[in-house]
Amino acid sequence: MKIHYACGSNEHGMARRRFLGTAAAATGGLIAGGMGVFSERAIADQLRSDQKRIVVFNMHGGLSQLESWDPKPGTDTGGPFLAIPTSVPGVHISELLPQTAQQMHHLCLARGVNTSEDDHGKGAYMMLTGRRQTPAGNFPQLGAVAAKALTPANNSLPGHIVITPGGSGGRGNDSAYLGPMYSSVSLGNGNPPQNTTRPESLAEASDAARQDFRRKINERFLNRRRTAVTEAFAYSFEQAEQLMRQRDVFDVSKEPAADVERYGTHDFGRHCLLARRLLEQGITFVQLSHSNYDTHNENFNFHIEQMGEFDRSFSCFVADLAARGMLDSTLIVVLSEFGRTPNINHYYGRDHWSRAWSVCLAGGRIPRGAVYGSTNENGTEVKDGQVDHGSLFHTYLQAAGVDSSGSFDIDGRDMPIADPATAAVAGLLT
Repeated sequence: MKIHYACGSNEHGMARRRFLGTAAAATGGLIAGGMGVFSERAIADQLRSDQKRIVVFNMHGGLSQLESWDPKPGTDTGGPFLAIPTSVPGVHISELLPQTAQQMHHLCLARGVNTSEDDHGKGAYMMLTGRRQTPAGNFPQLGAVAAKALTPANNSLPGHIVITPGGSGGRGNDSAYLGPMYSSVSLGNGNPPQNTTRPESLAEASDAARQDFRRKINERFLNRRRTAVTEAFAYSFEQAEQLMRQRDVFDVSKEPAADVERYGTHDFGRHCLLARRLLEQGITFVQLSHSNYDTHNENFNFHIEQMGEFDRSFSCFVADLAARGMLDSTLIVVLSEFGRTPNINHYYGRDHWSRAWSVCLAGGRIPRGAVYGSTNENGTEVKDGQVDHGSLFHTYLQAAGVDSSGSFDIDGRDMPIADPATAAVAGLLT
């Protein structure tokens, strides 16, 4: 559906660090020697069975909580849609999510989110970093933190993937002081990254010879001048080579036709199926986007269409992870930069609202079939169980097995993993 948005905004085993430091020095340069030793099938299978993972569904623009997780039918703010029962007795969600309602026993709703930030860019930054933006510095996004904290050094694939329409395999700018090694790799349309096939004019033997030469030069250089920048360059070359060898991992066409049809043949369906495929292959963090929920106009017509698309694919994703025994090791987060106003404007739309909205969680240490917090009768304020971006960021990490009260050693300086001024929400963890 085409919407004319009123706001006109443009903002819609071994720790991995040891692999490039201590381990590389102790073994005479694992980077220079390549990462093929870590690609053996038995090691990879063990890695995937033990590894914790996070997947984020980013509902760009500001998903309406009233048309999704916290409906208020029959009130002056509720709009035209009903609330329907779910697989958990007593818990109701919007009638626009009938298939997701049947997965509620796997989900947990945080209905008391209050971030007090109605700007798209600032709100998105807060929800993905757990901090407020400040001119004094930049903070890494959740994907970069997860990639550094959770991705084993012996994983030859990138730990931070963002799936978005048009993604071409480029690196994002979302890792801040953690460095480019943990920046996102952007994928889209269910295809492998671009430029990951060897040119036909370059013989395999010639390519292998030049790679060997590069590694020898790298090893000589790194033995004398090892820095974070040189390590990142060396790692990028090795990772690119691994991507070329394993590009089928990123090819959703390898999935059964029945699954493609079940998830939906639209972009979001393919992206959800690709996310499942990546998680099964040991990728630590995957972020998907679904947009654009900035419904200042025609909020209800838009949500009928958009929620229908989300409902089908998301419910399949949750059901599949549960059936495959992956929920205990995989955290699922459905977030946005804020919610929508309870008030309905004269364009039949809802505006920006960050003072009382919802986030959906599942997996990891998150309680199953639960609701934490609530809003008042017409959804204008949080009644109990209030949480914010900082406490949620801690909660995501704790749910995935990361001690969010710890720090990263960045060039000899301790950098807190999450905002030390707040902590995880005990009621959202088991």
